[in-house]
Amino acid sequence: MTAIQLKNSTSAQLNHQRNLPELGLVCITASQEVRFRTMTRTHYLKFDEKERKIALKLIYRDNLQRLNTALTFCDRHSIKLYRMTSNLFPLCDMEDGIGENLLEEMSGDLAKIGCRAAKLGMRMVLHPDQFVVLSSENPQVVENSIKILQRHARTMDMLGLPCSSWSLMNIHGGKSGRGKQLVEVISQLPENIKSRLTLENDENAYSAKEILEVCQNAKIPLVFDAHHHICHEKLDNYDDQSVTEMFYAARETWDNPDWQLVHISNGQQAFNDRKHSDLITDMPACYRQAPWIEVEAKRKEEAIDHLRNWWKVRS
Repeated sequence: MTAIQLKNSTSAQLNHQRNLPELGLVCITASQEVRFRTMTRTHYLKFDEKERKIALKLIYRDNLQRLNTALTFCDRHSIKLYRMTSNLFPLCDMEDGIGENLLEEMSGDLAKIGCRAAKLGMRMVLHPDQFVVLSSENPQVVENSIKILQRHARTMDMLGLPCSSWSLMNIHGGKSGRGKQLVEVISQLPENIKSRLTLENDENAYSAKEILEVCQNAKIPLVFDAHHHICHEKLDNYDDQSVTEMFYAARETWDNPDWQLVHISNGQQAFNDRKHSDLITDMPACYRQAPWIEVEAKRKEEAIDHLRNWWKVRS
């Protein structure tokens, strides 16, 4: 097992002055404690209108309770960052309007969840699915992408989450070579989307340097993913100077550097394997200076505990 390479220095330059970054849980737990229900469009269309409403209402109420359970789980494990599932309320954008109306009926319950998160000091974020491509050459794809973001922003509004990068919605750049078009689309987004929007570098279309330029021009934050970076650049370790440079360049895009969020994952079979490993056993040294890290590992909370223990041993 590869030892985690970390600096002993603390984040004294940040206002919170914590010894360790806050580590975030992504959507579900390795255990069965946090899970969410869904329904396919095909199955939904088999029902008549009355049956659709009953089915969605059961799922929405159940998932809202499961979201509350996720907050309880995170609080119990001292996790202050939680990435919500992008499919919390499945089929709420159907043409029949049933899901949308149900959410309006449940607005009070959503507000209670958001209020609880605020009291717990819990940061709730979202990563919309891969169908969001704001840089597509197809106007219909762009239009549909904006509709998806509007749906998510509406949910976050109903939860009472701030219209800021504290409660961010993170997406990838999408179609390569269309940075200018991406900036233009972002500039025209509604405020409750744009104020939360962040962009992330990926393994193929947009390198960290390329997406940094987009973020600078669009005036939105960059969520730096070190694993995507090393895969894109074909690097063989996290000690490469470009990792540190991109980490700090990304920080400059955040109006509040205390809110900077980064992602970490490790390769499953090899260092630059794109498939995620069970645990995190290798980290960029500069990530010790990150205030917030989403842990993208298969073993979820176990990976968070494992990383915390590694850090404590080396502090």
